[in-house]
Amino acid sequence: MSGDREILQKLFAVAVDAANPVMAVARNLPAPPRGRTVVIAAGKAAIPMAAAVEANWQGQLEGLVIAPHGYDHDLSRLEIMHASHPVPDQSSLVAADRALALAATLGPDDLLIALISGGASALMSKPVPGISIAEKFALVKAVLGCGANIAELNCVRKQISAIKGGRLARAAGCARIHTLALSDVPGDDPAIIGSGPTVADPTRKADARAILERYRVPVPAAVRDWLSSPDEDRGILSPLLETRVIVSPHQSFAAVRREAAAMGLNVLYLGDRIEGEARDVAKVHAAIALEIAARGEPARKPCLLLSGGETSVTVRGRGRGGRNVEFLLALAIALSGSQSMHALAADTDGIDGMEPIAGAWIGPDSLDRARALGLDPMSFLANNDAHSLFERLGKQLVTGPTHTNVNDFRAILIR
Repeated sequence: MSGDREILQKLFAVAVDAANPVMAVARNLPAPPRGRTVVIAAGKAAIPMAAAVEANWQGQLEGLVIAPHGYDHDLSRLEIMHASHPVPDQSSLVAADRALALAATLGPDDLLIALISGGASALMSKPVPGISIAEKFALVKAVLGCGANIAELNCVRKQISAIKGGRLARAAGCARIHTLALSDVPGDDPAIIGSGPTVADPTRKADARAILERYRVPVPAAVRDWLSSPDEDRGILSPLLETRVIVSPHQSFAAVRREAAAMGLNVLYLGDRIEGEARDVAKVHAAIALEIAARGEPARKPCLLLSGGETSVTVRGRGRGGRNVEFLLALAIALSGSQSMHALAADTDGIDGMEPIAGAWIGPDSLDRARALGLDPMSFLANNDAHSLFERLGKQLVTGPTHTNVNDFRAILIR
């Protein structure tokens, strides 16, 4: 049965490999400008994206690459700095200030190549005047814990940010701006990827207010005053602005589907836009998987039930979190030890929640093994502590930073 686990891990590796941005960046570079070429890269894929520019750009090149702490690099032409992810800190503010200052040096003959990937929101974080860093960080943390989806989270982030929602592009004035984005969001909307620092923001303060009210998030007075004031005059972004989403979850899952078919598996693909509470999504996946196991519908065995997207977790306990492992624990409980299934759920960036762990896997005996150790799976789920349970079971998937991010990977193998 260990072979089924190995199959799932291989398919996860295929998803990650297909999301490698290096070739995609090389294929989508713009024409050189008359003036300077400046790169600003931010996100979990910032280093390989920037390396692709360095390797394929013939002329003068300068710029700033912002990656999470601990990410190694071999860049030679661009400056590298590290900042905090997933929770921003003072280094994230310094990174935002540096990026804004660099963009402000550009003129009409210059080119800004913006390389944006998941994680950029935390890595470049600067609140609007009047809101403290601590207030912004606390608000974002509260929204993260209330079950809001990625679009709602980024709407709130953008409305209190001095760099997100196109503000980095406005700092660049009339320069030509060429944005290459690696999508980690359902629907691949570039205004949501990394909170769209070089993309016009369609949301307004009223949208952020409505989200905070909907989830009953406590709002500091300074934030409430800012969001209650009139919308700012955003001006017009440079007319010389082009944005391309060069890598997406759809591409990764297409590669996985081809590989699974070559293994002789019937693939039932639910899409890469699945959102919702992780434990609720797990119940739906379990119901489909059990129907396949019992009746061969809506797909025949052996079947790979596959999905992507980004779920959310409403934090009620004090555990170590992780939306993928919470999905997986809820899935195991819903499957009730079905003897015909293995499953894996992981984040393609190698980090699930706040932990440097990509995700985990389960087999038919996972819950029995937990109970034999005196562990109550329901208690771990109630405490949002799936990471701790899978650690005790030795079923964590640890990849280290993958230097890419096309969101969540969920796979159930049904024999």
